[in-house]
Amino acid sequence: MSDTRNYAAVTAAYWGFTLTDGALRMLVLLHFHRLGFSPIDLAFLFLLYEAMGIITNFLGGWIGARYGLRITLYAGLAIQVAALVMLSLVNPAWALPLSVAYVMGAQALSGIAKDLTKMSSKSAVKLVVKQDEGGGHSLLFHWVALLTGSKNALKGVGFFLGGFLLEGLGFQPSLWLMAGCLAVVLAAALGFVRADLGKAKAAIAKRDLFAKTKAINLLSLARIFLFASRDVWFVVGVPIFLYEQLGWSFDEVGTFMAAWVVGYGIVQAAAPRFSGRAGGPAGATVAARWWGLVLALLPAAIVWGLGQQDLPGPVVLVAGLFAFGAVFAVNSSLHSYLIVAFSDHDKVALNVGFYYMANAIGRFAGTLLSGLIYQLAGLEACLLASSGMVAVAALTVFLIPSDRKISPVV
Repeated sequence: MSDTRNYAAVTAAYWGFTLTDGALRMLVLLHFHRLGFSPIDLAFLFLLYEAMGIITNFLGGWIGARYGLRITLYAGLAIQVAALVMLSLVNPAWALPLSVAYVMGAQALSGIAKDLTKMSSKSAVKLVVKQDEGGGHSLLFHWVALLTGSKNALKGVGFFLGGFLLEGLGFQPSLWLMAGCLAVVLAAALGFVRADLGKAKAAIAKRDLFAKTKAINLLSLARIFLFASRDVWFVVGVPIFLYEQLGWSFDEVGTFMAAWVVGYGIVQAAAPRFSGRAGGPAGATVAARWWGLVLALLPAAIVWGLGQQDLPGPVVLVAGLFAFGAVFAVNSSLHSYLIVAFSDHDKVALNVGFYYMANAIGRFAGTLLSGLIYQLAGLEACLLASSGMVAVAALTVFLIPSDRKISPVV
């Protein structure tokens, strides 16, 4: 009961954080595009956000394992409040290089905050679900999928909230409002999380930061390409295309992005019902292989549809991206389950941190390429790059052992 209460407190705080994180992404993207930032400029605004995630996940897992998940959770919430306040001080009269550098710095803080809170919440799942009980792996898959799906659904609501706040309140007041609300979440979380939650019982050596099983290493490599395949069109290409080429308003762009992420989150939460939950890690590994190959076909199919004169382009794009989101959600849910299932209790924070470091590398690459490829070659090129990246991710999963005898790397 104590573990469940701790997990509930961590998750509730993570949900509150997620709303502000989604809203902030839309606020920054749309506000600075309106100020005249190019697609590459906009991509650079998010680069440090993703780069700091690489460092944070790597070191955050070690901090969580050594000192407990409470410190990583509280630090994440507090840093996000500071990042929101910092962004509110941006002056539109500043020169472009100064504005880009300043916003990148604030986004770097937000990236640290996001990954500290995410690592805390996802690591806590392993400490609650007892896999040695009957149906333990199925239950673990269910909990991981529910957490990840609900997080993404709330992030989608955050996208809508960001577009709505930008239209209704403006950039600076929206940031102040979000900082105040998140400060309340932090205050409410204080005292509810046990100090030793997630703390390893044995000493953590430096080599533990790198000594992973073959399965974890391969799964992390696949994660890089999987999330790069999403962000290569998601971060800059599609929202700017909808705004510039299709003439959508901020509200409409925010609503579409919100609907996409909410739908993605709903499918992700439901993934255990139809994607190999009964087979434990072995069944989920096999399922991840084939779902990945299906996903690789979808961006290329969208490009083909956009080239057909008798098909309405906007309908093809929107329908195709929703189909991509549904299949991507199943893939992401399987991957998120596998990293927790492959980890033992003492090192779950270390392994989850390492895995989401790989996730951040993929997002970093996808973010940079999203602005670069869109500016140089357009949205279709972003989608073709996405298809190739998914194919690499799927083929990497084929190299993961499908049995449960996984030996550590030495």
